[in-house]
Amino acid sequence: MYLQRRNRITRRTAAIRSLVAETVLTPNDFILPIFIQEGKDSIHEIASMPGYYRRTLDKTIQEVRELWSLGIKSVLLFVKSDDSTKDNTGKESWNPDGLMQRTIKAIKDAVPEMIVMTDVALDPYSEYGHDGIVDVKTGYILNDETVEALTKMSLSHAEAGADFIAPSDMMDGRIGAFRKALEENGHTGVGILSYSAKYASCFYGPFRDALDSAPGFGDKKTYQMDYANRIEALNETLQDIEQGADIVMVKPAMAYLDIIREIKNAVTVPVSAYHVSGEYAMIKAAAKMGWLDEQKTVLESLTSIKRAGADLIATYFAKDVAQLLG
Repeated sequence: MYLQRRNRITRRTAAIRSLVAETVLTPNDFILPIFIQEGKDSIHEIASMPGYYRRTLDKTIQEVRELWSLGIKSVLLFVKSDDSTKDNTGKESWNPDGLMQRTIKAIKDAVPEMIVMTDVALDPYSEYGHDGIVDVKTGYILNDETVEALTKMSLSHAEAGADFIAPSDMMDGRIGAFRKALEENGHTGVGILSYSAKYASCFYGPFRDALDSAPGFGDKKTYQMDYANRIEALNETLQDIEQGADIVMVKPAMAYLDIIREIKNAVTVPVSAYHVSGEYAMIKAAAKMGWLDEQKTVLESLTSIKRAGADLIATYFAKDVAQLLG
């Protein structure tokens, strides 16, 4: 039998497959989310995220030094606030001596080249667990008042030394407000990684366990996006870029590979994706039961996200994969 084209030739050995691989993972692709808590010399495993921890500041610095040695160059910070600091204004979020601000400064002092990205949303500071200020009469999340609070929060992060602020709140108009405030206050080198297409997803549950930030009532569907929609994601992303976003994000990742590709095809700024806590937990649970090989599943999953078009991937597996890649 004569075959004019034998496609299997380029699959024949591992070396050949590596030579022609179209998508390659490296530690440069990863952003590692880090959870920080008050206290000293303590780590706390998150029950719904086995193998993942919330750390005190001193332990966080140790972790960041190790991450840098593995080639991971970017961290995304989330803090767990004490209940005593929570209210409906979010004022603790712009406290210059707050946990987030202290963490930013400590990381930049310890590992100056580490790219520090910071979560910008009010849910860790809200007595109601929502990403914005609540109208207590109606339960509605107030948009413009929330943007004002988040602008103060963003400026405090910039002043502490953040390289990028990463607004995850999904309020309208916040990117333009942040960019204007950063420019007017001399923080022209601080970037904005915008959660431009953040969906109202069931995959966030373990994350809310990590920060005790589940909504106290209702859900987040009046501000996070409907997972049935595709064009909406593109529209909001383009608006964020017009307002000054430097990097855009799709969240979650694996259930939204089509959205990642759609946005990648439409924009000229870097595209990131967040491989979220529920996606992490599912892989961990299946691996524990012996149903999946964890390493192979993680590599295939992250490769699929990059293949879909993500230039950067925020993932709880970043450290594991960096060690695996050597």
